[in-house]
Amino acid sequence: MSVSFKLRTVKKEGTACLTARIQAEKLGVNLLIKTPIKVDIAKYTASPKGKVYPAYMSSEEGQKIQRQKLEIESAINSLTDAGTKLTSEQARKIIEDICYKEERKDQAEREEAERLLSEKVNKMTLAKYIDMYIEQVKSGARQTEQGRNYAPSTIKSIVTAMNQWKAFQQSVHKVYDFDDIDMKCYYDYTTFLKNKTKVVDGVQVFDGYSINSVGKCIKELKAILYTAEVEGYHNNNLWKDKKFKGTRVEVDNVYLTREELDRMMALKYDGVHSGHGIARDIFMVGVWTAQRVSDYNNLSKDSIHTYTKRWIEDVPDPLNPGKTKPEIKEKDITYIDIRQKKTGAKVAIPCSRELLEILKKYDFQMPHLEDQVINRYLKEICKDAGIDTPVEIEVTNGGTPKKVWKPKYELIHTHTARRTGATLMYLSGMDIYDIMKITGHTSPAMLRKYIKAENLTVVEKITDKYNYFD
Repeated sequence: MSVSFKLRTVKKEGTACLTARIQAEKLGVNLLIKTPIKVDIAKYTASPKGKVYPAYMSSEEGQKIQRQKLEIESAINSLTDAGTKLTSEQARKIIEDICYKEERKDQAEREEAERLLSEKVNKMTLAKYIDMYIEQVKSGARQTEQGRNYAPSTIKSIVTAMNQWKAFQQSVHKVYDFDDIDMKCYYDYTTFLKNKTKVVDGVQVFDGYSINSVGKCIKELKAILYTAEVEGYHNNNLWKDKKFKGTRVEVDNVYLTREELDRMMALKYDGVHSGHGIARDIFMVGVWTAQRVSDYNNLSKDSIHTYTKRWIEDVPDPLNPGKTKPEIKEKDITYIDIRQKKTGAKVAIPCSRELLEILKKYDFQMPHLEDQVINRYLKEICKDAGIDTPVEIEVTNGGTPKKVWKPKYELIHTHTARRTGATLMYLSGMDIYDIMKITGHTSPAMLRKYIKAENLTVVEKITDKYNYFD
């Protein structure tokens, strides 16, 4: 077997490609294959005994030529020695693979670099996923497990939590990706939330989150990490550590007594104070329906229905003393149908006398005020009504809980209406499962969080209902 390389050109200068002659008499192989090996014609054909040829062959270009010739020869010899009868196509492929090896390697490296760059640019990062998640939640493209759009209050909670997440990253000058979420990240983030500050009139003041507010931020972050994992964007499990959790503590939220509600209703608001009157009436609708503000602040005529209940009752017969006669009785029952925005649960609430009076005042079409406006008015209304009993509450300062006293009117907000309604129904002796049908709670445990009656009031309720303690 022999492989030799020749220049088959009549040119004396410039460049030309070498031709490989492959001969193997026993196998009947005699091939001429033009190779991609380019040489300088004048230098390559110069006398080996002179200075030009040796200098050329010892140059980088010459060494590459020699290396490729040797590799081609070695590769072809190994095949023919094994008895392989090469065809022109096979020989040409061997030669091209060797001659273009470096170019193909460079091309492969360039393509890999481009692929990695493209992957990096297009890779779904945690920051990108959060933005996509919020946009989908807002547009309705991403829905709850029940196939419903997220309630505005839920969307607001998600956006608020993710704004805090972004503020945290800005404070530490780091953008966290999926694989960065671990216990150190958890401790750093919760510390940031507990020790937040803000600037008021040019002065930096403490604005740290409560334990429950910190818990909400962690809850929303974990929900996003979970959905991203389910959708195949990461496989980091460090955030699943049992210590990586949103802690929640029971808060001593207040409710309003019937006597306090009567004092609020006794206030006269008109003229420039009409906003106070509307806010109070909207709040009272929340009390007597025990719904969330997103539901009771949007009542319309379409939600209010009246039907006539009829039944037969035996009554004394004036024409036959001592006897009775059947008589058809009627009673109009007004109720409110609500599809709760947060859960999608449908509830029906009988209208109490107090609720009917308010609804009639507005011709069964309640006005709407923004939640923040109602909250501002409520504190002023309750203060005017003398609802200023000192209430001890627990606040968190930099993660450290402490007890403070505040006047009750400062603690009243839109959600107090739902809590008040549930508590007053409970104190009236209503069955807890009937209360759940009105509030929409799915378990007694969840409803219990809303029942905030004082211990003494509960004792009075129990002793009035049962003679066990007589």
